[in-house]
Amino acid sequence: MMAVSSLYVTEEPGANLSEADLCALKNNVQYEVIPSVVCSVCLSFGLIYCFFGYRCFKMVMFFSGFMFASSAVLLFYHNEPEFTSQLREDTKAGIGLGVGVLFGLFTMLVSTLGLILSGLQLGCLLSLPLLVVVAQFHSLTPVWVPLSVTLAASIAATVFTLQWQRLFSIFYSSVFGATTVMLCVDYMVGAFVLPHQVYYIFSQVAPRKFCWFNWAITGICPVLSIIGVLVQWWFTARRVSHTEDSQKKLTKHERKQKSKERRRPKTYRQRKPPPLKRYAGDVLAPSYLHRLQERQMGTGSSTSSVSTITHTLIDFNFETGSMVPLTAASPIFTV
Repeated sequence: MMAVSSLYVTEEPGANLSEADLCALKNNVQYEVIPSVVCSVCLSFGLIYCFFGYRCFKMVMFFSGFMFASSAVLLFYHNEPEFTSQLREDTKAGIGLGVGVLFGLFTMLVSTLGLILSGLQLGCLLSLPLLVVVAQFHSLTPVWVPLSVTLAASIAATVFTLQWQRLFSIFYSSVFGATTVMLCVDYMVGAFVLPHQVYYIFSQVAPRKFCWFNWAITGICPVLSIIGVLVQWWFTARRVSHTEDSQKKLTKHERKQKSKERRRPKTYRQRKPPPLKRYAGDVLAPSYLHRLQERQMGTGSSTSSVSTITHTLIDFNFETGSMVPLTAASPIFTV
């Protein structure tokens, strides 16, 4: 129990009490410390969400993923008590907190996933209060009726959020903040009546009739949502766009890369010398060189022959690709 006693009497109508006595307010509320601190923090976050939600777009995306994952873990604990009976309470809380933080970081970095979850939550936040109000006058049976309404509203809100991201992000933050403020006020009054009403709808149990202050608390959500949307659209979220921020980051990164490239010294490529071309007259045939060697050995040494030998010695490198021109030989004189 979040409060020791309630501000109003919660007896059923069959307890010989009039309707005025059932809705009579009492001043004997005693709050617990930890739930009261949590309620105060949630109230502050609800007001920030309602009036400055779009300016804190990354925070909104983080908490959308955090709440989705934490709620999924808590629902798993509730539906599988045998599986989680061996775990301690602090272990369960640590697991839920860790999963929520990881999923919140993922939705904060991947904005498309965050927008999808925001659209789903927006559909739930719009449909559940409406179902609670309708349940005060009509019976919502069978159970697939409220489930179908909630699912259809969530899908429609998700599609609209992906199509008009800025408008529905403002709408989501305002509605979520207003809902948080409404639940905090409901706790301050003495007990969570509105969450119990949602539980009664899906459990197919006849809900308890609202008192006048329950209607007043329920009216906080639509009034504060409209005010939050108007304030954000005309003042706090004006000239702000989450897509422009990402584009500015990309342009800044590109500018830094270009400035670094400009600062780097330009490296000039050294041109390689053109390859030497080989012509047919630069190389003698091996058979002709062999004849010259035989003739030289037979006739003795002379100036012309020595010069010829010089040519033959140079041109012997034909097999290894020598390209020394024949006209470059200098005369050799013997004493």
